[in-house]
Amino acid sequence: MNVGRSTLGVAAGVLLVVLAAIGYVLSPPAFDPPLLAASPEFSSLPAQPASETRPVDTSTPIRTEHVKVAAKDETLTATIRSPMSPGRHPAMVFVQGSGSGSGSEFTTQSEWLARAGVVTLSYDKRTVGYDFRQRDFSLLADDALRMVHTLLQRPDVDPSRTGLWGVSEGGWVVPIAADSSDVAYVVLVSSPNVSPLRQVAWALNEQLVRLHAPTGVRDLLTRAMGGVGFDFLRHDGVPALEGMKQPILALYGTTDPSIPFVESTETLTRALQKAGNPDYTIRFLPGADHAMRISGGPFVPDYLPTLANWIKDLPATAKPAVQIAGATPVQRFEASDVPAAPWYGGGTILWLTICLAAVGYVAAPVTEMVVRIRGRDTRLQAPVVDIWPAVRRRLRRMAWTGLGELAAVLAFITLIVLFSVNQAGAWPAVQAGWLVVRLLAVVMLLQEVAVVAAVLSGLRDGWQPSRWQKNVLIGVLGGTGLLLLTAAYFGLYAFPW
Repeated sequence: MNVGRSTLGVAAGVLLVVLAAIGYVLSPPAFDPPLLAASPEFSSLPAQPASETRPVDTSTPIRTEHVKVAAKDETLTATIRSPMSPGRHPAMVFVQGSGSGSGSEFTTQSEWLARAGVVTLSYDKRTVGYDFRQRDFSLLADDALRMVHTLLQRPDVDPSRTGLWGVSEGGWVVPIAADSSDVAYVVLVSSPNVSPLRQVAWALNEQLVRLHAPTGVRDLLTRAMGGVGFDFLRHDGVPALEGMKQPILALYGTTDPSIPFVESTETLTRALQKAGNPDYTIRFLPGADHAMRISGGPFVPDYLPTLANWIKDLPATAKPAVQIAGATPVQRFEASDVPAAPWYGGGTILWLTICLAAVGYVAAPVTEMVVRIRGRDTRLQAPVVDIWPAVRRRLRRMAWTGLGELAAVLAFITLIVLFSVNQAGAWPAVQAGWLVVRLLAVVMLLQEVAVVAAVLSGLRDGWQPSRWQKNVLIGVLGGTGLLLLTAAYFGLYAFPW
């Protein structure tokens, strides 16, 4: 059982090189988005007209009503806020971004707009037919249209000025719903206009650059994204954009780290030009983030006045003197597609690998417990050479390391997501998290080499493992071997380290 440290070091070094080579050969093409060559028109935009941001009277008393709206397979709860002033008013439905959120997230701006003279409706997002893996944008568009129809039944609503407002993921939903003639106008806020996969990949790359994260972090995350088989990630929203005939207001923030706003604008204008629709107004608001707020706090000053003035002054505002204006946007990288993972890098194979490794780890203590209960422990047979107690301790440590590596990867991904929202003090945490993930991968490799060496040395000295001991060895060593190959695919053994 005595193997020199130098021999173990050489074996571990050779295995490390082999795993690094395997990761290089088997990995998909690298995700390395090029710098964006933007159109000259974005190098210096004209200022937003002062008339669009003029003060708005928000002193009108409002009424709040809660209603139930029948949708496909469920009933949705909606909140309508309306000005208590006579006559018909413009109206708008808020369409949410990603996530199963509540309509209450729009309370602040919904009440503000109602006091400004606009009837607003916000609703709780459906829970049937929408989850992390499956998103039917057409189904969500049907929900939005049902809300529009609810507003159109009201005597205080002006049908010629009733439209849809969509943020982020809502930018893929609202254009589908806009195919209906009941939608008089469209407001797009932080609308990606590229595929969901390209948008997520761009946001990931942008946020990692801002976090000064190592290149390997991007490789790990993009390889994982390439193996995700969610159909909605490949959604092409351009056909729906090309079908919009209504007046359109599109608002983007110049500090939004979540969407490629320059390419999103170019995609939108190309689609509308193809549709023969010149009635669009695109504004870049300085200092605004993804939600038109200042670093997640209050709304930027020009957002709500721009929105209210545009809606209330329709149809005059449908044809602006300047179509694209505001603060000059700066988008550094293109929104590139993530290379598709090979079959062995797909989500199904990944989960199968993790499950097999877990089964191997769980089989070890279960097998030993069964053997002890049945009274067939080989130690009672007094073998000439018995190295099992020492090997068993190493196997246990190996299993805990493997489980720790999986937990560390999940925690690290969560860390990246959290810091992409609030990046204060993120750099040390990201660097430390990446170091922990890679160190655990190396420790797992060293433990595999050490146990294999111990077993081979024991066999050479005459140790004869029982059948159940062989099963335990195969389960734990095999499970760790699968995790080593998985770690190699995701670049945890790549050079430079």
